[in-house]
Amino acid sequence: MQFPESWLRSFCNPSLTTQQLADTLTMAGLEVEELSPVAPPFSSIVIGEIKEAEQHPDADRLRVCKVDVGQPELLQIVCGAPNARVGIRVPCALVGAELPPGEDGKPFKIKVGKLRGVESYGMLCSARELQLSEDHGGLLELAADAPIGQNIREHLDLDDTLFTLKLTPNLAHCLSVYGVAREVSALTGAPLQALPEAQVPVTASAQVQVDVQAPDLCGRFSGRVITGVNTDAKTPAWMVDRLARCGQRSVSALVDISNYVMFELGQPSHIFDADKIAGSALHVRWGKPGEQLKLLNGNTVTLDDTVGVIADDKEVESLAGIMGGDATSVSDDTKNVYVEVAFWWPKAVAGRSRRYNFSTDAGHRYERGVDPARTLQVVERISQLILEICGGQAGPSSDVQPHMPQPQPVTLRVERACKVIGMPVTEQQCLQALLGLGLPTTASNGVITVTPPTYRFDLQLEEDLIEEVIRVIGYEKLPTTPPQAPITPKLRRETERNPYAVRRQLAGLGYQETINYSFVEERWENELAGNTSPIRLMNPIASQMSVMRSSLIGSLLNVVKFNLDRKASRVRVFEVGAVFLRDDSVVESDSTVAGFAQPTRVAGMAYGPVQALQWSSKDSAVDFYDVKGDVEALLAPLRATFEPAEHPALHPGRCARVLVDGKAIGFVGELHPRWRQAYELPQAPVVFELDWEAVLQRPLPKFASVSKYQAAERDIAVIVKESVTHDALLAAAMAAPTQGTLRSAVVFDVFRAGKNSQADWLAADEKSVAIRLQFLNEAAAHTDESLETARQAVLQQLASSVGARLRG
Repeated sequence: MQFPESWLRSFCNPSLTTQQLADTLTMAGLEVEELSPVAPPFSSIVIGEIKEAEQHPDADRLRVCKVDVGQPELLQIVCGAPNARVGIRVPCALVGAELPPGEDGKPFKIKVGKLRGVESYGMLCSARELQLSEDHGGLLELAADAPIGQNIREHLDLDDTLFTLKLTPNLAHCLSVYGVAREVSALTGAPLQALPEAQVPVTASAQVQVDVQAPDLCGRFSGRVITGVNTDAKTPAWMVDRLARCGQRSVSALVDISNYVMFELGQPSHIFDADKIAGSALHVRWGKPGEQLKLLNGNTVTLDDTVGVIADDKEVESLAGIMGGDATSVSDDTKNVYVEVAFWWPKAVAGRSRRYNFSTDAGHRYERGVDPARTLQVVERISQLILEICGGQAGPSSDVQPHMPQPQPVTLRVERACKVIGMPVTEQQCLQALLGLGLPTTASNGVITVTPPTYRFDLQLEEDLIEEVIRVIGYEKLPTTPPQAPITPKLRRETERNPYAVRRQLAGLGYQETINYSFVEERWENELAGNTSPIRLMNPIASQMSVMRSSLIGSLLNVVKFNLDRKASRVRVFEVGAVFLRDDSVVESDSTVAGFAQPTRVAGMAYGPVQALQWSSKDSAVDFYDVKGDVEALLAPLRATFEPAEHPALHPGRCARVLVDGKAIGFVGELHPRWRQAYELPQAPVVFELDWEAVLQRPLPKFASVSKYQAAERDIAVIVKESVTHDALLAAAMAAPTQGTLRSAVVFDVFRAGKNSQADWLAADEKSVAIRLQFLNEAAAHTDESLETARQAVLQQLASSVGARLRG
């Protein structure tokens, strides 16, 4: 909400500077978002009257004017404005004046000049040249009685300041200049000027009957007919100026009066063309399905039974509390008007304008609550201004009150207020604060009872009154007390890695972190996670983000696709984020929701070459084993094992389950060819997804002395079935009874017989695997006999566990 400081001070003028006043409002909860001057700085510009205006001898578009600026002699000024004529009073910049800075940021200085051979001793100014508006069609014409020679800043009150407030929804009573003035009076103790009681004489008999059929829509409906109105009347300059400084342009006298009173008192109104109302009555009711109404903004809307309307005997004429209809709008031909001011229940108006994709100042106020006790007062105020500006005769006012709100008393316990506020306050302080806000108050034995006035819809709970007390006393007076509880650092266990260290490790492996929404397309869940019953959102932010994800793969695939569409050739991304699963074992707590598990996972996806382009190696596309190595590096020093598995998003033959200590913690594999084709990817990305808690675990380091004996190595080659896996073979070797001397076993060669091979010792379903064994005895040096014994133990274990035989 925007308004000029001068208008506010006309109701309440505390002895505070502009900045102090803004700070006071902000600390009371009425945040002053911006302070801006009405006009930029300029000097030596006065009011002048054109006494003569003759055609320039050498220029068709220039006039040589003689201007009276209150000096002994008339000034000769050459002007090219089309409206430069004798008799008008305009701003005149004298020699030496500085106009507002231009685009270069420097002020424009007025000097004695010569235009086409004629000397000019000043400059006549337009509104745009003074940066008062964008109007540059001619000189800024002032009132005919503007004092000649008076400084233009003083005459137009250009040293005023515009206040822009950012109000919360509970401060509906401050959506007017008078409402803000009432707050300033309570906060500063400065007297509040009483609103003048407007009482216009009734000189006409015309009336419009009102039939309120929906008391749950309209609680009070007041109005009056004014006949013989002159719609050609010009809006007074002072009203146009105030409206402009509230951000409202002038439209016509009747519309301007309605808007002016809304900004002044916070009460919207509507003015009908009384001659266009069909019949003798207005009907206030809920709309009927299928009814249509053409609004003042030109839109035609279709109504239903949840939207309030004002209708005549023939059709709907207005959207209740939001906008009037075009059929009964005032025009240049209007002679008689009907002024309507009503109280619409906030719940009956809230959200209706947004349904039709527009908003209005009236709807903004009505859906927060306006004062139902002031409708007649507003009718009188509008009538007074119409008669002063447009003339006419006022008929008797009507007032229908089918359902007025009944304020409910709210109590405040002073002891409770002290506890909530956090500092001691007395009963007298609470009383002074509440009475200063104009709240009817009684007190007894530490309990204060307030009956909220009709304009305070926000006062419903004890906490509301406590808030009023402390904001009047001043938030800046709250004591700054340190926390009383001991502050102890939350130390991470030694068996748990730092999450940031894991992220840095992934970055070191070449991955870039991404952050994605937890809301995803339902198609992703069905296709990439195999989840046919995802957790749906009740109010999704977008139609394509309607379910909660149970896997991070869809999010990463979308990121990869996004980058590939922008010609990226190599993409490696990872994400750490929550997934959402149905789990009936989860109970309600401060950090959990009953029936839903929310574990955190880490996932990565690699696409394109293994390394960026360089001269020392050839390009090779990333494959399963590259990403498998990244997973092993990420989990180190824990040793991961891998077993064949199936996953809805991954290639059936190139997918493995990741296990640590026999417990499955995730998957790694190549994207399924079906989804590669569906997403139009030139090659298949490789992806992993792991449980975050498992990745954070690490074994506690243990001390081990360095052996003084040298390790010995032995190589063996065994023949096993093709179905025997690498992990199974090495696990069997390490399980051999070697009294702890076997330290490692590594496969270094695999041989298979081809179609044309002469190796008759190797069947088609067999393979030859060479293993290097490393032995180390901490107690003594190895001998040939002890090494051979240990080697035989390994061979026997391989034979019994995986059916291996020694290659001849």
